[in-house]
Amino acid sequence: MVTPEQRHEFETDGFAIVPLFSNEECDRLTEHYMRLREKEWPGDFAGVDPTSEDPLRRYPRMIHMHRWDEVSLRWATDPRINVVMIDLLGQEPFMVQTMLYFKPPGARGQALHQDQSYLRAQPGTCMAAWLALDDADEENGCMQMVRGTKDLEILCPEKADVSWSFTDVQAPVPEGMKPEPALMKRGEVLFFNGQVIHGSFPNQSPTRFRRALIGHYVTGDAQQVYHWYHPVYRMDGTIVKFGQSPEGGPCGVWVDRDGRQVVEMIEPNDRVEVPAE
Repeated sequence: MVTPEQRHEFETDGFAIVPLFSNEECDRLTEHYMRLREKEWPGDFAGVDPTSEDPLRRYPRMIHMHRWDEVSLRWATDPRINVVMIDLLGQEPFMVQTMLYFKPPGARGQALHQDQSYLRAQPGTCMAAWLALDDADEENGCMQMVRGTKDLEILCPEKADVSWSFTDVQAPVPEGMKPEPALMKRGEVLFFNGQVIHGSFPNQSPTRFRRALIGHYVTGDAQQVYHWYHPVYRMDGTIVKFGQSPEGGPCGVWVDRDGRQVVEMIEPNDRVEVPAE
């Protein structure tokens, strides 16, 4: 299922795009989540405000749907996703989170970040499977990936510009690195590890959504994950006992050493917790 080219890209950059789901499957999933978003659901701390001028208040993201929605649990543990993960990682992962981003026309993006900063998988790292339910390009705010960041330590967050990002923290990117658009067709899945810096810019399309269904996982050697992501599931849908990662800990800042940018670890004073995209 994974081509040599895709495997090489993942090993080199920490991310790869793999076509996995049909247009018909994307249609069914899109219809399902558009219906769900019209209602209240367990843990819906965002809530819908259909009169708001903010598109993300009219279509706020959904989180942890697999805990109460069978469709979400089946998708996140789909054998095709599992096969790709095993091929890329060499072992079966554990599933810890589902998310649905609607990103309607005019919606803000999400500042650059690292998923591992929030999931705190130990040992190992976390992984994302990001399914494009709509074609995703620069106009409607596709994912942006920063090459050369797959092996980074967790970076200390900085303040982000909330005029274009719905989150208020970001991972710093040094000079010489920049985000690149991940252009995707619906049905393709972007797999990336928890160290890779990524995010997205605003949806500038006047008519097009950029809906995405996301599963977050931890690698098979992990024994702990942050408490927000419990319970932890095997890929057969059963729950497994898992430890909780401690809060806090060191994070990295970019410093210049002999004309080269490297990460130096420090003890931060505090940390802002937001779910990852």
